[in-house]
Amino acid sequence: MSDSKSPSDIPPTAAAGTAQTVLVTGASGYIGGRLVPRLLEAGHTVKVMVRTPAKIAGVPWLGEVEVIQGSLDDGASLRQSLAGVDVLYYLVHSMAAGAGFESKEKAMAETAATAAAAADVGRIVYLGGLHPANVELSTHMRSREAVGKVFLDSAVDAVVFQAGVVIGSGSASFEMIRHLSETLPLMPAPSWVRNKIEAIAVRDVLHYLVGAASMDGPVNRTFDIGCRQVLSYAGMMKEYAAEAGLPYRVVLALPIPAPKLAGVWVALTTPIPLSMSLPLVESLQHDAVSREQDIDAHIPVPAGGLTPYRRAVALALGKERDGQVETTWSNAGADADPLPSDPDWAGHTVYMDERTFHGDVDAAHVWTIIEGIGGRNGWYSLPLAWRVRGWLDKLTGGAGLLRGRRHPGTLAPGEVVDWWRVERIERGKLLRLRAEMRAPGRAWLELSVEPDGTGSRYRQRAIFFPKGLSGKLYWLAVLPFHSLIFPAMARNITTAAQKIAGADNAGAGSNNQQGSP
Repeated sequence: MSDSKSPSDIPPTAAAGTAQTVLVTGASGYIGGRLVPRLLEAGHTVKVMVRTPAKIAGVPWLGEVEVIQGSLDDGASLRQSLAGVDVLYYLVHSMAAGAGFESKEKAMAETAATAAAAADVGRIVYLGGLHPANVELSTHMRSREAVGKVFLDSAVDAVVFQAGVVIGSGSASFEMIRHLSETLPLMPAPSWVRNKIEAIAVRDVLHYLVGAASMDGPVNRTFDIGCRQVLSYAGMMKEYAAEAGLPYRVVLALPIPAPKLAGVWVALTTPIPLSMSLPLVESLQHDAVSREQDIDAHIPVPAGGLTPYRRAVALALGKERDGQVETTWSNAGADADPLPSDPDWAGHTVYMDERTFHGDVDAAHVWTIIEGIGGRNGWYSLPLAWRVRGWLDKLTGGAGLLRGRRHPGTLAPGEVVDWWRVERIERGKLLRLRAEMRAPGRAWLELSVEPDGTGSRYRQRAIFFPKGLSGKLYWLAVLPFHSLIFPAMARNITTAAQKIAGADNAGAGSNNQQGSP
C-alpha cells in the first residue's frame, strides 16, 4: 500500500539506531510479551499499557518498564500514557466475534490514532495479517486490514507489517499445526489445506518490529514479511511431522471449504478454543504469500538470514522440550475476576467442596506438587473423568484441558493452567485458580499447604458461585463426580509429595555414603 498522506504532514522520526521511548500495547499477549525484552535489549525506554497489570506480574522484565493500567477505548488516559512517547506499538487484536466486532476494533484504532497525534507520537507500528488483494476476506482478516488502514490514514507515520502463520512455541498458529500433525496420521481436510502459505518465525517478526522503531521516516505504508519459502498448509504439517520425528502424515484434501466445521474439528483436537479456532481457520481460506519484499530497503534481514520453516519448527520444539516458553497465546485470554474474600460471600449462594489431608511429608515437597499441577502432570485423580469434562467443555466453546501451562514447574499470576487461570499465588503456601471452563456460574480451585508439627497440612477448596437455577442444578449434577475426584486428589497430591521427599532422602543418603571414608 502506498503513502496515504504527504511527508510534510508527518513529523520526522529518529535516525536509525537512536534510542526511543516506546509504548507497547498488548504486552500480555504472545507477540507483545516477547517484544518488550527485545526493545529493552535494543536500548529503548519501554512503557507498557495493560488493562490488568496482574497478568504480567510474573514476567522477568517487569522492573525495567513503566506499567500503565488503562484501556485502549479511553482516549484521555491513552493520551496521558503517550506523553513523551516516540513510537506506539499497537499489538492488540481480539479473537472475539459477534455483532459489532469490526466496528469496535476500528473505533479502538481510531481512538489510538487520535491520541497518538495529539501526543506528537512519531510513529505507530502495527502487526496485521498477510492476505491477497481483491478477495473477500474473513471477518477477522477484514478487521485487521481496516485497523491498518486507520493508522495509514491518520496524522501519524505508520508502519503496518503483514505476516502469515507465525511459527514459535506458544503461538496459536504453531499449536494448531503441532497438535493436528501429532494427533492425526491420516487427516481428511477441507480444500484450503492446498492453499499457499508463507510462514515466518517469531524471532523474525520480532526483528522487524524492533527495527521499525528506528526506521528513517516518514514511511507510512504496509510491508509484507515472511520467510520467503512457500508451502501449502498440508505441506507445513508434513514438514512439521518430519522435523518432530513423526511418521509420514497423509493429508487428504476434500473439495469442501467447510471453514466452520473445520474450526470445530480444530477446537476438539487442539488446545485452541472454538472462539479462536474459527477465526484462525477462516483466515486460511486464501493464499497468504508476500507480494513484495520492500522491507529489505528499510530493515536488513537478520544476521544469518531469515529463518526457514523447518528451522523455525526445530527452534519451537526445542524451547518446548526445555519448558522455556516466554509467552503463549493462551495467557492473553479473558481477564479474571477476583475471588471475593470470605466475609464478602454474605448474600451469595456459595457451594464448596473442602478437603484437608495431614501428611508426614514436609510442606515444601507438597508445594512442589501444587505448583506443578496440570499440564503434563495432570490433576492427580481419575484422568478419564477430567478428559471427559474437557471434551464437553470444548464442545460448548470452552477452553478444554489441552492448553497446558507455560512452564512445567513454576507459575505466575495471570498464567493459564489447562482450563484454569492463576488468580493468586503465595509461593510455598497458596495457589488459587479461577475456572475458564463453560459453566453456569463462577468457580475457583484453591490449594494450600502449611507446616503441621513434623509434617504438613494440605487444604483443598473447590468454590462455586451458581448463576440462577441452572447453576444450582449444575452443582447437584457434578456432586457425584466431586465425591470421587476431590478426595482422591487430596490423597494423591500428598502421596506424590512423599515420593519426592523419599527420592530426595535417597539422594542425600547416596551422597553421604560416597563422601564417607
